[in-house]
Amino acid sequence: MEEIMTNRLDRSFYQYQEEFEEAALRTLRSGWYIMGKELEAFEEEYAAWIGSKYCVGVGNGLDALTLACRAIGLKEGDEVIVQGNTFIASVLAISNTGAVPVFAEPDEYYGIEADSVRGAITDKTKAVMVVHLYGQPVELEEIVKICREYDLRLIEDCAQSHGAKYYGRMSGTFGDIGCFSFYPSKNIGAFGDAGAIVTDNEEYRDRIKMLRNYGSKVRYQNEETGINSRLDEIQAALLRVRLRHAKEMYEERLAIAGRYREEVKNEKIELPLRRPQADHVYHQFVIRCKERDELAAFLKERGISTIIHYPIPPHLSKAYEYLGYKKGDLPKTEAWSEEVLSIPMYNGMTKEEQDRVIEALNAF
Repeated sequence: MEEIMTNRLDRSFYQYQEEFEEAALRTLRSGWYIMGKELEAFEEEYAAWIGSKYCVGVGNGLDALTLACRAIGLKEGDEVIVQGNTFIASVLAISNTGAVPVFAEPDEYYGIEADSVRGAITDKTKAVMVVHLYGQPVELEEIVKICREYDLRLIEDCAQSHGAKYYGRMSGTFGDIGCFSFYPSKNIGAFGDAGAIVTDNEEYRDRIKMLRNYGSKVRYQNEETGINSRLDEIQAALLRVRLRHAKEMYEERLAIAGRYREEVKNEKIELPLRRPQADHVYHQFVIRCKERDELAAFLKERGISTIIHYPIPPHLSKAYEYLGYKKGDLPKTEAWSEEVLSIPMYNGMTKEEQDRVIEALNAF
């Protein structure tokens, strides 16, 4: 019996194989591979799709977040509030600028909790970074209100929320800057590392365009100590194909999630809640179980892979020991890190594969 992987990247390639191959060959034959027409076209198309004035393609999602932190002017000692239940890249972007990450708790939808944000604000707080985890937007209305009240910048980590909406408006368009990863496993994924930022602020756009290119607007004239973080032409061309099919790919994932919601019936398993005013794009389908490790082993015996997003909260990682957090400081974040389990969810997942996952979950 073939193993059901947590994610299958080859399936979505074969769904649109001819278009991907045409885009790659077109770019290869052009003779222009960095900072060319494919990137310009993708930036225009992605900004239009998201509903932002500007998009800047960069090397990966972490670079997008780091450049966003630099663009808003974070400096050493500034504090940035970020949720505790996130991938460490969100936090690395903050500390990479010399700023201090301050962790807040999530709400029942896994997004940062507004009351926890408010309680973490000090006179050193300069920004809030929200993470639209697993594909569902956070409580943006209240977070935006808090940021306005305290004159804080708002960065949206949209690495997992391509196309997710809050009150009908795309995630990434509520803050000062929205940051996206196009890592291959994302809902809109490249075939290597890739990322982008979106913003309506022309000053932020221009600064990020300069910083991504060695801190240079004009070749060999370096205004700042920038980095090399450019979305290459081949990835841009391939992402343009993904973008054309974003709606149908989302609808396919929604159908799979619908089956899980309707047919998984096991009192030991807690299905993810849906925020009423938000559209979930199901980058991951994350369940919770008090006997998480036993469940994962049970599924593995039946040829079904799972993954934990994420087993060690950043505040308890060795990398951030210097911040002085200890176990028990973020009880909800820590408890959920021992319960969450991502089950198979990918474009091209067959009905038979879905059946096997559902039957195994119900049999536990």
